[in-house]
Amino acid sequence: MAHVFAFWESRAFYDSFMARSHDRLASGQAGTFTDAQVKLFDHRFDVKTGFEPRFTDADVVRVAHSRVHEERVEHFALMQEKVWNPAMAGSPGMVRGLFGGAPGNEFLVLSMWQSAAEHGKYRVERVERLTLRAQTATDVAALAGDIVDLEAPWTV
Repeated sequence: MAHVFAFWESRAFYDSFMARSHDRLASGQAGTFTDAQVKLFDHRFDVKTGFEPRFTDADVVRVAHSRVHEERVEHFALMQEKVWNPAMAGSPGMVRGLFGGAPGNEFLVLSMWQSAAEHGKYRVERVERLTLRAQTATDVAALAGDIVDLEAPWTV
C-alpha cells in the first residue's frame, strides 16, 4: 500500500491541474496500481505550528481519516482543536500537522513525527485518556488510519 499526499497552494491551482494535466499523467500510469482512492480535504487548522508540506525533518506520518456523525461535527472539530491538537503539540518528537475537512462529514488529521518510536510514546501514554475526554467514540462513525514510513527518494 502506498499513500500519496499532495498539497495545493490554492483550489484554483488544483482545478487547473485537474482540467489540463491530470488525464494525460494518469493515462501514463495505467496498470501501475489498483484500487486508488482519492479525497480532497480543505485545510481547517494547523497542529502545533504553521503547517508546511516539507518532509525532510520527519520519518513518520500518522494519518487518521474519520467520518463523523452529522450532529457531532462541531463537537468533533472543537475537540480536535482543544483536546487533540494541544496533546500532540506538546509531545516530544511531533514535528507538525494539519486538520482538514471534506464534504460528507469527513476529516483528516495528518501528523508528522521524528520517528515511529516518538509517535509510539505519545500513543501509549495518551490516546486512551484523550479519546475519553474528547468523546471520540460518540463523534466518530468510522475511523481509518495508518502510520506511514516516509521514503526520502519518493519525497518531492
